[in-house]
Amino acid sequence: MLRPWTLSTLVTLALALPLVASASVRAPIQEFTLPHENSRPTSIVTGPDGALWFTESSRGVIGRITVSGQITEFQLPDHSGPHSITVGADGALWFTESYADRIGRITTKGVITEYAVPTPDSEPWDITALPDGSLWFTEHIGKVGVIDRLGNIREYSTGSGDAPAGITTGPDGNVWFTEEIGNNVVRLVPGDPPTMTEYPVQRQAALPYDITTGPDGNLWFTQLYGRHIGKVTPQGQITEYPVPVAMGVFGIAAGADGRLWFTENDGAVVGSISTNGVPGRRLPVGVYPFGITTGPGGDVWFVTFFGNTVGRVNVSAQDSSPTD
Repeated sequence: MLRPWTLSTLVTLALALPLVASASVRAPIQEFTLPHENSRPTSIVTGPDGALWFTESSRGVIGRITVSGQITEFQLPDHSGPHSITVGADGALWFTESYADRIGRITTKGVITEYAVPTPDSEPWDITALPDGSLWFTEHIGKVGVIDRLGNIREYSTGSGDAPAGITTGPDGNVWFTEEIGNNVVRLVPGDPPTMTEYPVQRQAALPYDITTGPDGNLWFTQLYGRHIGKVTPQGQITEYPVPVAMGVFGIAAGADGRLWFTENDGAVVGSISTNGVPGRRLPVGVYPFGITTGPGGDVWFVTFFGNTVGRVNVSAQDSSPTD
């Protein structure tokens, strides 16, 4: 059953100053501090309004930041643990609420609606949109779910203990997700029920996590423990590339420069890798970078979970990165 809330939004405005030495020359990295301490941002996406939208997991807030650094916050009804956020086919932002077992929707004007996931303690995690208006999401409990544009939700089991994590829409029109504990990448063909095919990750206990479609028409995924970035073709063939990281490769996004950009939690680094598997320059950033996305103008944007910042990488400034 639906359990929607529609509320007037509480908006807090704050202007954060970028860490740059000169207004005329942009530094490779800029970071904007969030208005409240311990906000724990986890995910970020470019909205249809040209701003970046992000989740603040510990405060129950959806945030918005312009490219000039102006931050607006939209308060949810409770501390529901918003985790992942994406843009729906309807032009609204859709997000998961992991603590409260809900899927949320927010318009660019700040109008919020929430829908209860039927299974208690399901931990809705990541979310992706399809062109037909539906959105698929993972549940850490061992399920995937789909919500239509009217808010109706259906859930399907993936197997107990698999811990579905990252999810994305693939170049083949199907849905692809990772199983963190199951150590698989899964292709899901939408339907009722959907058809799911598992592809094992070669490195054992790699903990595959985030996943995205790359500029080469393949799927790319991170490994929390594997110290590798993985590539999977639409046919299911997996290749893994070593990257010089300490541990905890988390978020991944396709860059406007034709590379894949990722966050490294433990090393406090944003890095990149070419579609040929060649690692690029590693850039030190705030504490525990998490979600990452490509923003307006081709810059890469990210959030730092413990650093309490939203950051921007000036991709065009990375002239010293290795060539592909």
